[in-house]
Amino acid sequence: MGPLAGLRIVEMAGLGPGPFCGMLLSDMGADVIRIDRPGNQSLVGVSYDIMHRGRRLVELNLKDGAERDQARALINKADGLIEGFRPGVMERLGLGPETFEASNPKLVFGRMTGWGQTGPLAQTAGHDINYLSITGALATIGPREKPAIPLNLVGDFGGGALYLAFGMVCGLLEAKSSGRGQVIDAAISDGAAHLMAMMYSMHNEGRWNTARESNLLDGGAAFYETYPCADGKFISVGAIEPRFQKVLLDALGISTALIVHDLQAPENKKLREELARVFASQPRAYWVELLEALDGCTAPVLDMAEAPEHPHNKARDTFVTHQGVRQPAPAPRFSRTVPELQNWSQTEPVRADTVLDQWKRRH
Repeated sequence: MGPLAGLRIVEMAGLGPGPFCGMLLSDMGADVIRIDRPGNQSLVGVSYDIMHRGRRLVELNLKDGAERDQARALINKADGLIEGFRPGVMERLGLGPETFEASNPKLVFGRMTGWGQTGPLAQTAGHDINYLSITGALATIGPREKPAIPLNLVGDFGGGALYLAFGMVCGLLEAKSSGRGQVIDAAISDGAAHLMAMMYSMHNEGRWNTARESNLLDGGAAFYETYPCADGKFISVGAIEPRFQKVLLDALGISTALIVHDLQAPENKKLREELARVFASQPRAYWVELLEALDGCTAPVLDMAEAPEHPHNKARDTFVTHQGVRQPAPAPRFSRTVPELQNWSQTEPVRADTVLDQWKRRH
């Protein structure tokens, strides 16, 4: 069941990117045990918390010596561990990487923080918006007047959880050949900076202006923009290449003489005005019917209620209903080791010794 079936992961409960990484690993078939303190409250109702899906919960008070020993026993039998505490917290609990060097030398120890395990900000509090701020990412997003907040997709989940999951899989693969584990230092600020590789490439060549809304992909181009329709709903246009621009403009009855490569040229402003005028003349459904089958690179801007009902998403089962909750399906897809959502209860804790006994019998 999934390409990571057979792997055993201990997840130290946290918020945001840590649980999302645990979800990613579980979605791919890993047996993930989430250790949380008794009575800890979820960010949303437990029954609705998609990021806690697919793994068992073991409640342990890590300040209690006997219960901390149970956590240590689980980690000693695991292939990997993920945690998102500030640097030094796991060491103070007696659960740092050095604790397991002799007892579980193949352990891959994944550490998720905002600023990383080292550096002047390592012990400083922060959140997604702060981590993006020092990478150049936040400064590039939004209208000219001020940066926009891209939810916590770019930092917590993109630069954080996905990089930790990638690091864990890399570490687990390497441990199979070397027989040795290692520490994965996944800093959200590092990951977010890494995601900016293309923008930094363009900046290095002098093709990226630091002023927002003056570049190809930041709202500076009329043909890479969102436009309101007559019903107040929006349609997105991503016709970067001239051949796609021509298809779009022909369908909308706009002169192709307005196709431009220089975003500072007057034609770019004129094209934006024309696209805004035309799209505002009809409701979104009209434009979807007219343009969806064409290579004009358009799509309706759907909200979270609409997205699961889109025909493409329905045909691919992009959203599924699991344990009574509509949610995104595992991604990516595999032709042979097909991931399936695991049916562990999110509300009923299990005992640590039960998990250990099952792991012993299974291996």
